[in-house]
Amino acid sequence: MTERRPTESRNPKARGLESFTTRQILELMNDEDATVAAAVRAALPAIETAVDAIVDAIASGGHVLYVGAGTSGRLGVLDASEAPPTFGVDADLFVGIIAGGDTALRSSIEGAEDEDRAGRRDDVIVGISASGRAPYVIGGLEAGENVASATVGITCNADSPLVRAANIPIVVDVGPEVLAGSSRLKAGTATKLVLNMLSTAAMIRSGRTRGDLMIDLRPTNAKLRERAIRMVQDETGVGEDEARARLEGTGWNVRKALEP
Repeated sequence: MTERRPTESRNPKARGLESFTTRQILELMNDEDATVAAAVRAALPAIETAVDAIVDAIASGGHVLYVGAGTSGRLGVLDASEAPPTFGVDADLFVGIIAGGDTALRSSIEGAEDEDRAGRRDDVIVGISASGRAPYVIGGLEAGENVASATVGITCNADSPLVRAANIPIVVDVGPEVLAGSSRLKAGTATKLVLNMLSTAAMIRSGRTRGDLMIDLRPTNAKLRERAIRMVQDETGVGEDEARARLEGTGWNVRKALEP
């Protein structure tokens, strides 16, 4: 008998969906989305462990590799791409690797075996798969098992190969989707929330913020330069002209502009 995975199950609330009015469809989707935050909260202990592992890896000069396929892979690439402009880190601190980029996966993980130093690398590999069964993701974790400091699995299926392959499995049980099998919905939302937590909390713990301010952001456009000016004003009490002058004098480096 074919196994019915949680991400493939049918939602009884969506029976007869084709006869729903637009408002009924939207209300059902909104009601279902409202359950995602609670599912993520239930996974916080595992997310905390993963964040601590990432913080330790970064402190030791390691990197974070997101490995995923489809929607999961795209969410990993998105989160990785946001780290440099938000936190001022190098582009390779967080790396998103999506199915179809097998060359990048192999050069990032398998090549580590040829390094001259003994022991594990300080990288953390995060496998992302709503079903927990994507072969590309499982392969990524298995390839990195002996060369990474930790492997993390993000999934919505507790009984899956990804959970068994990861050192730190993060299971977010969101239940069946409004559209059976469309894991870009609640599962995608849950994945995005978890990735937000992993990268943001790790960067905060790594000293990349000052309070709730992104003082290492890269002010590459007018909107971000205005934000940088406001941060300097808020933290120092100086006027807008003085804040701008400080930033211009430091090459628009907020952290340096805040120094006495």
